Amino acid sequence: MFEKIFIENEYKNHVLVEKIQQRFKSSQISYIEDINQIFGKVKKPYLHKRNTLNLFLGSKKGQLVKEAPDAYGIKGDKHYYFIHAYNCIYECEYCYLQGYFHSPDIVVFLNKEEIQQEIFRLAKLNTFGKTSWFHAGEFSDSLALSHLTDEIDFYYETFEKIPDCKLELRTKSINIKKLLELGARNNIITSFSMSPSKVAKTIDRKVPSIEARLKAIEKLARNGHKIGIHFDPIIYTDQFEEDYRELLIQIRKHIEMEKIEYLSLGVVRFTQDVYYQVKKNYPQSIIHYESFNKSFDGKVRYSRPMRMWVLNKIKDMAISFGLNEDKIYLCME
Repeated sequence: MFEKIFIENEYKNHVLVEKIQQRFKSSQISYIEDINQIFGKVKKPYLHKRNTLNLFLGSKKGQLVKEAPDAYGIKGDKHYYFIHAYNCIYECEYCYLQGYFHSPDIVVFLNKEEIQQEIFRLAKLNTFGKTSWFHAGEFSDSLALSHLTDEIDFYYETFEKIPDCKLELRTKSINIKKLLELGARNNIITSFSMSPSKVAKTIDRKVPSIEARLKAIEKLARNGHKIGIHFDPIIYTDQFEEDYRELLIQIRKHIEMEKIEYLSLGVVRFTQDVYYQVKKNYPQSIIHYESFNKSFDGKVRYSRPMRMWVLNKIKDMAISFGLNEDKIYLCME
């Protein structure tokens, strides 16, 4: 998978580094002082990930846990996300990472204890009765490489100590073996991003199919795990109502609707820089089926009347399938 592996000097003898080196014996190893001296310094086109990827192992500097923007999660609660990695092994045509970093190479941060301490610090803050949520998966899929990074054990250890806080693992992966081994926890939710099968087959490249994700959801739910669903990004087509109705039918076959913790709905959206890369990388994508406008937050997305119409159509449909309205929220609106 990785042509070169760059390792910060202080982690030469780290147990996880040794494990990864054993796994990728053919990769070229280089020891460096600081990831930031190399990663992204020379611009590497996003689509080069199809041919070659490098891996960086080191520590996250700067802010380790960040406050999430408004409408990031369930309304009324406090939301943070922590940064455990950069970039993703999947290739989704709408991915904002293609215009965020100057490289698609994978970065895995090893200073988990520091991240943990920052989570503990924020968990102690007075939130006036609000639940504090911590989200993994903002800059990288939270499960896709977890068999290499041993992250799941870290998550369980951390949130066992702060039972009043919640952890969301955002993913498109079916890499759930460790979750099943460790068992369900009341304050850990695994949430799956999903699109109608027809759309996913077109734009979710290298990603497990919707059918495979649904089987993973069923297996987790059957074993007591809490499940969230994200219909995000929603991409408009003439058949979107029919397609989302079919997706809801599929979901209901694999999990009882009342067992879904929440459903978030969000239309496709980009910063200007990311939108430029999307048009460059995927000029024939169905993403361009409907025109975009500059929105209230500087992002480009459908016009407000258009997206409210689409979001409310799908929201009403989900309610008709048995999902409680209080469990549905509009993401980034």
